[in-house]
Amino acid sequence: MALKTYEQYLASLRRMRPNIYKFDELISDVTAHPATKRTVEGHGWTFKAAADPELAPLVTATSHLTGEPISRYLSIIQTPEDMWANSAMKRLMFQLTGTCTGGRCAGWCALNTMFITTWEMDRDLGTNYHARLLAWLKDAQARDITISGALTDAKGDRTLKPHEQDDPDVFLRVVEKRPDGIVVRGAKVMICGVAAANEIFILPGSAYKEEDADYCLSFVIPRDIAGLTIVETRHPSDGRDLEEGWDNPITEGGITQAFLLFEDVFVPSERVFMLGEHPYTGKTVANFIMPYRSAIGGCVAGQGDIKIGSAILTARTNGLSAKVFSDKLVQMHINNETTYGLGIAAAALGKKHPSGAWLCDPLLSNVNKVHVATLPYETSVLAQDIAGGIAETGCMPSWKDFQSKKYGHLIKKYMKAKHSAEARARAARLVEWCTIGGGVPGCMHGGGSPDGAKLVIRASADLEKKVEIARRLAGIAEEVPDPGAKKK
Repeated sequence: MALKTYEQYLASLRRMRPNIYKFDELISDVTAHPATKRTVEGHGWTFKAAADPELAPLVTATSHLTGEPISRYLSIIQTPEDMWANSAMKRLMFQLTGTCTGGRCAGWCALNTMFITTWEMDRDLGTNYHARLLAWLKDAQARDITISGALTDAKGDRTLKPHEQDDPDVFLRVVEKRPDGIVVRGAKVMICGVAAANEIFILPGSAYKEEDADYCLSFVIPRDIAGLTIVETRHPSDGRDLEEGWDNPITEGGITQAFLLFEDVFVPSERVFMLGEHPYTGKTVANFIMPYRSAIGGCVAGQGDIKIGSAILTARTNGLSAKVFSDKLVQMHINNETTYGLGIAAAALGKKHPSGAWLCDPLLSNVNKVHVATLPYETSVLAQDIAGGIAETGCMPSWKDFQSKKYGHLIKKYMKAKHSAEARARAARLVEWCTIGGGVPGCMHGGGSPDGAKLVIRASADLEKKVEIARRLAGIAEEVPDPGAKKK
């Protein structure tokens, strides 16, 4: 079929078996329930944009398998231009929705890393994983489905390896191998945007050794597969206590996280892309995080665009010109373009993999992740500073109080500034949304921790080469080795 319309996307979710819970309640329709409908609406913008002639070039691509137009979220990254387009798309999605569409981007990174890993396993081991993946991907493109990605395991005792845990299920594992597939048990946790997804792409959560081969798994499943229970976690955008008006300021956007609980789930062989091949798990995770950490610079830049705009909008309703905040605005723009530009550079300085996929530069991708864990928070502080206490302290009457027949007229009277009370409140609530509310993505730990990124930076920085450059320029003939280095 052709690219889905927004209405067809919603219909595809309504047809799925209800298996998502929140507040101990089964959600019968994720497109309508207040806990999930906003994340569905936000992800739905990818379909609306695909139908817009001006936006379509950013959110669609051409399938290298069929030559047909497809969602960019279902494409294989083959050139630096493909990566640049993904960064631009993610910035656009924040501008359209006010928040993250992580239920597609993590799945996109998952299918791209397994495109590489399956190719390598087939080359080295004589498996047929790559052919399986291509067959599934071709079908996924034809159905124009949304795919979330799942890496993070429950992990249990962080000092122990999977096979050493008291409870072996704290890492997702295979418990039975059948001629036609496998049975898995365990959990994946803190998984983004699952309610908006048609399918879920599972990856190994870390690099494993032979003794943990049962945990070396990659497969893709329908979100409503038998044996899978999904529990949505709490989040400021969950809609439980939100009302109309500015108490629910973003009309189409919101992000959710979930626990995926696997209770002996059967996965058919044709959907299994790794089963015990432990030497390939480390590369799989590394090749996932490089495009993710490169493009997340576009995500936080898009969010930063909203922080800048909403902060100044609030200031203007108070009667203040942007000139008053010139230095702060300059710093906010610097923060934005630092993360966005580093992501573009990571793509530009990448290299072609023999499979045909494009690999982002690992050093710049991980430097970007460290900046993403700091600069957006600085931008949030500046946005709150510019907008004033009304946006940061939470000291604002609700929409219902604003409309009260008893005292609403007094609230409107005393909240009015240069512009109307309602304009001032809506602008301030948007600042609140994108700095401390539901519009905030996982800057610190989304896509992995900054400490994890620093490990990659240390491994990729080639310190000794820089020391040799300095030794040559300083005119030092003798060797000056690291006194702490291990002797060979």
